[in-house]
Amino acid sequence: MTEGKLATLALREARDDLLRLRTTYDEVLSSFSWPDIGAHFNFVHDWFDPIARGNKTPALVLVEEDGSRASYSFNEMARRSDKVAAHLSAHGVRSGDSVIVMLGNQVELWESMLALIRIGAVIMPTTTAVGTAELVDRLDRGNARAVISNAGDTTKFDGVPGTYLRFVVGSDSVGGWVSYRDAYDIPCDQATKASTHPGNGSNDRLLLYFTSGTTSRPKLVEHTHVTYPVGHLTTMYWLGLQPGDVHLNISSPGWAKHAWSNFFAPWLAEATILVYNYARFDARALLHQIRSEGVTTFCAPPTVWRMLINADLSGGPGSLREAIAAGEPLNPEVISQVQRHWGLTIRDGFGQTEMTATIANTPGQPVKAGSMGRALPGVRVVLVDPDGNHVDGPGEGEICLDLSHKPLTLMTGYQGDTERNADAMADGCYHTGDVAERDAEGYFTYIGRTDDVFKASDYKVSPFELESVLIEHPAVAEAAVVPAPDPVRLAVPKAYIALVAGHEPSAETAKSILAYAREHLAPYLRVRRLEFYELPKTISGKIRRVELRNREKELIDDRPPGEFRDDDFPNLRH
Repeated sequence: MTEGKLATLALREARDDLLRLRTTYDEVLSSFSWPDIGAHFNFVHDWFDPIARGNKTPALVLVEEDGSRASYSFNEMARRSDKVAAHLSAHGVRSGDSVIVMLGNQVELWESMLALIRIGAVIMPTTTAVGTAELVDRLDRGNARAVISNAGDTTKFDGVPGTYLRFVVGSDSVGGWVSYRDAYDIPCDQATKASTHPGNGSNDRLLLYFTSGTTSRPKLVEHTHVTYPVGHLTTMYWLGLQPGDVHLNISSPGWAKHAWSNFFAPWLAEATILVYNYARFDARALLHQIRSEGVTTFCAPPTVWRMLINADLSGGPGSLREAIAAGEPLNPEVISQVQRHWGLTIRDGFGQTEMTATIANTPGQPVKAGSMGRALPGVRVVLVDPDGNHVDGPGEGEICLDLSHKPLTLMTGYQGDTERNADAMADGCYHTGDVAERDAEGYFTYIGRTDDVFKASDYKVSPFELESVLIEHPAVAEAAVVPAPDPVRLAVPKAYIALVAGHEPSAETAKSILAYAREHLAPYLRVRRLEFYELPKTISGKIRRVELRNREKELIDDRPPGEFRDDDFPNLRH
C-alpha cells in the first residue's frame, strides 16, 4: 500500500472515531489520537481526491442575493482544480512558491486553494479589503511569487513593485495579467494526468496568514500541510459536522475562520459548504436561506446571532441541528433567546489564527452559561498565572498550549519574527494572550486579552463581562470598555458605544444605558463613563481597544465634549 493510501486510511480512521464518539466527551478525550499520516501528506491528493473523484454530491453551493444559485459537486471541484493547477504550473508557479489569493466568496476561491495545495504551493489568503500599502507589506514579507485577484482589484497592485506573476479572474484584457479563465480550456484528461503528488513534506509550509493586528503590526502566521488540514479535526468535532451535512458559516475570505469552516472542516467531514453572498446583511433573508437550503450546521459571530434574534426566530430553525457561535465571546442572553425560540443551544468555542479550535462546547454536552467549553481532544491546554506558574485545577490564568506535548494543531511560528516567536513560545508553552477562568469540571470562561484586563479601585475588571451586559440594552449595537484614568480610583470603566440605528446619542440614551448597566452589574464593576463613538476596527472587523486605551491616556484630565458620567445623573439608582 502506498504512503498516500496509508495517510488517507489513517486520517479517515481518526475522523470516524471523532464522529462515532461525538457525544461522549470523556471517552473521546481519553481515546482520541492524532493520525500518523506519514512524511509526505498533501490534503488534496491524499484526502480530497479520494473522496471527490466520481462523487456527484454537492461540495460547494453559492447562493447570491438575487436568488441565483450555483452548485458544484465534489467531482467537479476536483476536475476544476486539476485545470487551474495545470494552468498555474504552466505559467511558472512551483511547489514551495507563495501565492496571494485575493478573492471573494466565488468558486474560483475554492478552485485556486485546491489547485495550489495540489501543486505544493503556499497559499496566502488575503482579504479584498486591503489596499496597496498592505499589499506591498504582504508581498514583501510573504515573498510572494504570484497573485490571483479579481479584475476590479488589479489596480491595487499598480503601486506594488516586483516581478511576481499576476492572474486575473473575470477578465481577459487586463494588461500584464494572465487570464485565469484560460484554465478551463485545458482538456480534462491532460489536466488530470498532470496532477501528480508534488512530494511535499508533511511539515512543509502550506498557509501564510496575516493576523488582524488589533494591537500591533500584523503577524505572519505559518502553517503546514498538517497543522491546518489535519488539525481541523478538532474544528470538525466542535462544529458537530457529519457526512452529508449542509454547513453555512458567516465569515469573510482572507481570514483564518474562513479556512476553518468554509474549507477544511466541512470537507474533512464530507459535508456541503453553503455560502450566501450579500452586499448588505439582511437577517430575514439569511433566515430564509437557512430554511430553504436545508442547512444542518450553522456558525456565525454573536453579532449575527443578535441580529437574527431581533429579526424574529418564530419561523423555526428548519433542518438546523447544530448552532455555533465564533469570532468573539458569546454572551449568555443570546444562548437563552435561541434556546427559547428554536430549542437549540448555541455552542461557543475558542481558537486563533495560530491554531485550530482548541476549547469548545461540543455536541451533546452540557453548556454552562458564559463558558466557552472544555479543551478539545488532542490538545493539551494549560493556564499560566502572571508569575509563569501553571494553575492546577480551578483558577484563572493565560490560556496556553503545553509544548512538551506539541499540539499538531499549532502553527510553526511567526515567519521572519524571532522576537515574537520567543515571546509566544516562552517557558515551554505557546501563549495565546487570552485570559480565562477554569472551574472544577474543566469548563473555561473567557475573561479577556492579557492587555485588556485592568484594575479599578483595586478590583480586576474584565471588559468582556461589562460589554456582555451593555450589548443587551436595545440601543447598543457594539460596546468596548477600557480604563479611563481617575484621580481617586486610579482607573474607572469607560464604555465606548456604537448605537443601533434609530437611537440618538443623547443624554437620555446615555442615562438609560448607564442605569441598565448599574442594574445588571455588581457595584465594583459599575460603568462610570460613557461616550458614543465610532469604534476603531481592524480590516477584519475586530475592535482596536488599544486605540481607545491610548485615547484615554492622552485625554487625562480633559473631558471630551461627548462623554457622559454617572455623576451627571444624580438620580441614577443602583
